Amino acid sequence: MIKTIFLAIVVLGVLGAIFGALLAFASKIFHVEVDPKQAQIRECLAGANCGGCGYPGCDGYAAAVAKGEAPTNRCVAGGEATAAKVAEIMGVSNDAAEKMVAFVPCSGSTEAAELRFNYNGPEDCRAAMLFGGASSKLCTFACIGLGNCAKACQFDAMHVIDGVARVDRLNCVGCGACVDACPKNIVKLIPEKQKIMPACSNTEKGAQVMKVCKVGCIGCMKCQRECPADAIVVKDNLAQVDVSKCIQCGHCADICPRHIISYFGPEYKNR
Repeated sequence: MIKTIFLAIVVLGVLGAIFGALLAFASKIFHVEVDPKQAQIRECLAGANCGGCGYPGCDGYAAAVAKGEAPTNRCVAGGEATAAKVAEIMGVSNDAAEKMVAFVPCSGSTEAAELRFNYNGPEDCRAAMLFGGASSKLCTFACIGLGNCAKACQFDAMHVIDGVARVDRLNCVGCGACVDACPKNIVKLIPEKQKIMPACSNTEKGAQVMKVCKVGCIGCMKCQRECPADAIVVKDNLAQVDVSKCIQCGHCADICPRHIISYFGPEYKNR
């Protein structure tokens, strides 16, 4: 019995040595040289693997930059500091990318939006759409509010408050994970410098909007008429901002009779 056990141990040991030698040989034969710059770039990235750069994780982005196939400023989680380090490694100038943040153009909170039915299914926006169509809310343009975007956010920048997804601009890095996670394609990325945005997506006529939401845009055109920079136009019954013209004065937010134009001015705190 002892002899059999000893023999089995010896055989396993010999097999292990053979396989180990084969693996070592194979690793040398199939070894792929990695550009030292790639390792350096990978080390200075944020490491969030958020996909905001448009590549499959930090490793994919680092490889693309090292090959000269990607710009040095695409790590949205790392921001300008990371872009500067990557540019230094690559020996090129750092062209800082414009920072983007997420925005949810919807004001249909639990109190404001009329309901079609009470949804008691899984806390998942896609499941709710399969169950009840566009939404449990009468407004078919409204945020469903079950938090797929918040679950996808790795930076604690998205939260569902009173039935609507809200963005914490102070934490948002503009990675776009929430945009991809929203089954209704409501969430947008906008320039961080843009402080004025209408928080509504409903393109129906004003009378219909008032039936489904207490605060939805009714296309009254007051903001368009009074904008000092001609930066707002009502198109398809919905106020829209021309970012290139907007002077961020906040006047449209003050005069909107429905109070749905969001203003992220200097006093902004986790709105």
